Amino acid sequence: MIRKIGQAFVLDTAHTTYAFSILPGGHPEHLYYGRTIHIEHPDDLEILVEKHVFAPGNVNICEKEHAGFSLEDVRLEMSSYGKGDIREPFVEAILYDGAKTLDFRYEDAVITGEKDALDGLPGSYGSVGEVQQLCVTMVDRQYDLKLLLYYYVYEAADVIGRSAKIVNASSQDVQLTRLMSLQLDFDDSDYIFTTFRGAWAREMHRCDQTLTGGRIVNDSFTGTTSSRANSFVMLSRPKTGEDQGDCYGFHLIYSGNHCETAEVSSFGKLRLLTGINPREFSWKLEPGAQFQAPEAFMTYAPDGWGGMSRRMHAFIREHIVRGYWKNRPRPVLLNSWEACYFDISESRLLKLAKAGKDAGIELFVVDDGWFGRRNDDTSSLGDWVPNTKKLPGGLSRLAKKITDLELSFGIWVEPEMVSVDSDLYRKHPDWTIEVPGKPHAEGRNQRILDLGRREVQEYIIASMTKVFSSAPVSYVKWDMNRTFSDYYSQSLPAAQQGEVAHRYVLGLYRCMEELTRRFPEILFEGCAAGGNRFDPGILCYFPQIWGSDDTDACCRADIQTNYSYGYPLSTVSAHVSACPNHQTLRRTPLTTRFAVAAFAVLGYECNFCDCTREELEEIRTQIALYRKWRSVLQQGTFYRGRTFADGNLTEWTCVSEDQTQAVGMLMQKLAEPNTQFHAYYPKGLAKEKRYHFTNRALTYSILEFGDLVNTVAPVHIRPDSVTHHLLAKFVKMDGETEDFCAYGDALMYGGVHLHPAFGGTGYDENVRYFPDFASRLYLMDCNL
Repeated sequence: MIRKIGQAFVLDTAHTTYAFSILPGGHPEHLYYGRTIHIEHPDDLEILVEKHVFAPGNVNICEKEHAGFSLEDVRLEMSSYGKGDIREPFVEAILYDGAKTLDFRYEDAVITGEKDALDGLPGSYGSVGEVQQLCVTMVDRQYDLKLLLYYYVYEAADVIGRSAKIVNASSQDVQLTRLMSLQLDFDDSDYIFTTFRGAWAREMHRCDQTLTGGRIVNDSFTGTTSSRANSFVMLSRPKTGEDQGDCYGFHLIYSGNHCETAEVSSFGKLRLLTGINPREFSWKLEPGAQFQAPEAFMTYAPDGWGGMSRRMHAFIREHIVRGYWKNRPRPVLLNSWEACYFDISESRLLKLAKAGKDAGIELFVVDDGWFGRRNDDTSSLGDWVPNTKKLPGGLSRLAKKITDLELSFGIWVEPEMVSVDSDLYRKHPDWTIEVPGKPHAEGRNQRILDLGRREVQEYIIASMTKVFSSAPVSYVKWDMNRTFSDYYSQSLPAAQQGEVAHRYVLGLYRCMEELTRRFPEILFEGCAAGGNRFDPGILCYFPQIWGSDDTDACCRADIQTNYSYGYPLSTVSAHVSACPNHQTLRRTPLTTRFAVAAFAVLGYECNFCDCTREELEEIRTQIALYRKWRSVLQQGTFYRGRTFADGNLTEWTCVSEDQTQAVGMLMQKLAEPNTQFHAYYPKGLAKEKRYHFTNRALTYSILEFGDLVNTVAPVHIRPDSVTHHLLAKFVKMDGETEDFCAYGDALMYGGVHLHPAFGGTGYDENVRYFPDFASRLYLMDCNL
């Protein structure tokens, strides 16, 4: 609910209040954002207003009529340089006379019951009654500029969105060099700024930085959201934990260069900014033109990181993800990449698909290598024509054979890229982002098409339409495997080269918008060298994103834990792959690879044709289990317990909306000698409900126990011998069974005291086999 109370605006959600007022000079002063407070009358705001009598020393005063304060020491809703505020600004521009001073003052405000669409950009959405919009108009009368500040209030979701638009109402050109999306100023700086950094194959490393003074920047200059620095950030108090304490979460709905800044001023105030990265950004605003900043959204929770995460998860599922697949169960897929790499053929793919069908797979995906002369990564991107040497009947014949197996058919594409060795590049060398006639920094032997150009967008839309129409395509993995370098558009004049990166993103969104409109029932999955473009902008078009090219279960447990701070499980795609793992060479149990991937959109990427009978039977059991509990895992409420960041265990729980079912996981990184006791602590259960608690019934090969088998065998067996392997086919070691009923409060607060782990002093069916990287899935059900 949005209310105007005197000179103030109060934005209320179900459990939070956001308030700001207009200072006598017309600047918007931020007053409060946190848990709900009662404000009914202008007098109720008096305690929130910072009192100023004499401005502090060595500051600049905006105007003599209000000499009691400097903008440097005021909490503001937006800011600019030139009138005293020397902190990181919200907006910057170079004006027609070379000046950079901007002075926006309040003019008016309009409250409406629905949200305006953003020009060329995706955003959140809600039906009438779900969202209210406040538009505050600020005017710089010296240069005839307007700044529109947008606020979007999702009352039930406890989320507030922000955006901005600048309009050049003058008769002169203006060079915009910065327009952020969200600014939030705090009274004090006693916060931890949490960012999620990393690189290829090690995305989303959580970084907690104590704010003491100066500026901390989380940003991307790769042309994408970037695996180096995701655009989701948090602010929390030093004593905040998973389930208690103040926590703010901030998301930017944008898929290009972004910047999040946390700055502590010399007066101890904190400013948080998020928006398009100002580095090398500029935009020519001709008379009458306007520029739209992306939308950002934020939430506050008093119940720790977990409370904030669950608000974010619900909001993304309900108000970001859209379309046919929004609430539908996502299929279990088998991807050909790690089984075949580029060495594909129709016969080989069909053999793999048949093995997948027998194991319970629902969707078969042909990855890279199906088009042009694509035998490695040096050629053919841009030439989206099937390779008839590999696929004699093209995609249509292969897809028919796949669908005849009662499998859905999926395909991999990388539409934004072009190989120098391609017909497309030879025909249109000017279509790429590169400085003509100068050496170019290559990435994965490919170059980036200039999506800022309309003709390039049209080519991508047309070529992908042809591919998606040529066969019964049910799923598309849309990849992007390099980052930007040599920013330069061969279609723009020198003075507008600062527009290249943002024009690219606008072009990408147009392509995605058009293709998802033409093919509404295709399940699109975003990918960019793993998680290099994992953001809400992509999720506005594609309901799921590949989390990382690293499929190692131990690494993925950390990566997926850290995604979960800002993203729901239903948006993260995860695969079970072979061991040794292709990225780390680590060996982890197949059961653990499944357990980790199950807390996401599950897929497989190993060669089923090379799996043993025992492995295929295990996979068959896994898929059946996942399909039974899929609605809980994909659409349930997610809770983090202990994590590897805290120690040796990771603990997850996912609970159905009605709290009648839950799935839990406990994973160990390294076994500790003589440590038999573990307890699992579920979260989110209904305290008064009685749950049937079970684990998966597992058996183990005697090969796992090495020469310990000789402590019970009647004859000596040489470890890893033919006899040992032959015996292993007939003799299995039973695992422990957890099977009991208990109330939700007892399970959560008392914890489930599990059967003892193997500690070197004996093993039978009552002992838990729990070596390095072991895990357990626990099932809780009130419906039995």
